[in-house]
Amino acid sequence: TKTIPSFGIAGNFTGHLEQAGEASVFVNIKSEQNAPKAIFPTYIPNSKTAPSFLSIFPFHTTKIIFPKGEKKVQIEPECALIFDARWENNKLIELTPTLFGASNDCSIRRENAPKISVKKNWGEASKGFAERLIPLDNFTSQGVLNKYRISSFLIRNNDVHIYGEDSAVRDYSYIYDKLTEWMIDKFNNQKDEGPAEEIHKYLLDCEHPKKIMVSIGATRYTQWGKNNFLQNGDVAAIILYPEDEYTQERIISLVKSGKINDERVSALIQQVVL
Repeated sequence: TKTIPSFGIAGNFTGHLEQAGEASVFVNIKSEQNAPKAIFPTYIPNSKTAPSFLSIFPFHTTKIIFPKGEKKVQIEPECALIFDARWENNKLIELTPTLFGASNDCSIRRENAPKISVKKNWGEASKGFAERLIPLDNFTSQGVLNKYRISSFLIRNNDVHIYGEDSAVRDYSYIYDKLTEWMIDKFNNQKDEGPAEEIHKYLLDCEHPKKIMVSIGATRYTQWGKNNFLQNGDVAAIILYPEDEYTQERIISLVKSGKINDERVSALIQQVVL
């Protein structure tokens, strides 16, 4: 909803930043090997300190509006989570995820951008979040999320191309407790340096939000996905599906038919328009 501040995580799938040509901007941000690099804002409602473009609600369930003057825009296939947030003395102390779904953290590939966020929110319908969200039982390897996979496709001239590597959610570099501990630290302490922003003050602007949405990282691209950018008329499809119920081949056939109607599957299908 338009009341929930939203964020993304950079570098939570090994190899994605290198493919996207963005690894070099994080060279000065110290982190353990394979750790995600930063949390970046994509939507901050009612903020006094965030850049004004972040106040525009960027999520859409059926379309992506191509940014004027840009050439290189890519799907970023992700799992997004909605967290309940608990605060104490102006510090975020607890994040409890309640829902998850397919997310397109669609991104402009632009060298030398001052902050990650300027490549992420260029106005209405610059990102995607599935309408169907799936309730979480618990955020551990014993929970429902552990059997989910992220698949992504680009449909062009009726041909379905696999865009991102079909990836298990459990294979994120940081997931479950390790991820929430890292996120709480970043939300409270991340500094305004390099491509990162001081996001704690944005959250205080939102008056200690009770809910926060985070897209937890983009999968690696296939060779085709890495080399093909969005064009007018393309259809981007990101599917979160349970691996004990579906194979990727079955998902591909459902994407081709346009009929994905299963409450266990979170599907985001967006047409690219100018």
